[in-house]
Amino acid sequence: MAKKHNPRFLAIVEAAREEISECSASDLPELIEQGAVIIDVRENHEYESGHLSGAIHIGKGVIERDLEKFDFPPSTKLVLYCGGGFRSAIAAKSLKEMGYTDVYSLWGGWRGILSEGLETSK
Repeated sequence: MAKKHNPRFLAIVEAAREEISECSASDLPELIEQGAVIIDVRENHEYESGHLSGAIHIGKGVIERDLEKFDFPPSTKLVLYCGGGFRSAIAAKSLKEMGYTDVYSLWGGWRGILSEGLETSK
């Protein structure tokens, strides 16, 4: 059953989606082959319960603060995902505003990863 989100949150998500690039779980293998860094922006407990193999965890609440600790050049291909693509869209917009130029939000998020049968880890 899909989550019911409040209208103001959905408005922020839709506004962000108009300004960012998105991909689907079926695009991930090719993006990874191209050198994309996959970032799980979910909460710690969500990441610990399962995540895409090879993904790094930087929660949405701290991504602006902590991303630069990884010293990625602004042109690094970054793919962000959350549970369904809502939080990652907002985070992708924020990184774009910080000057990162090749940022994607994974529409469908974790649920898309699972339905695509991609390799996951705990």
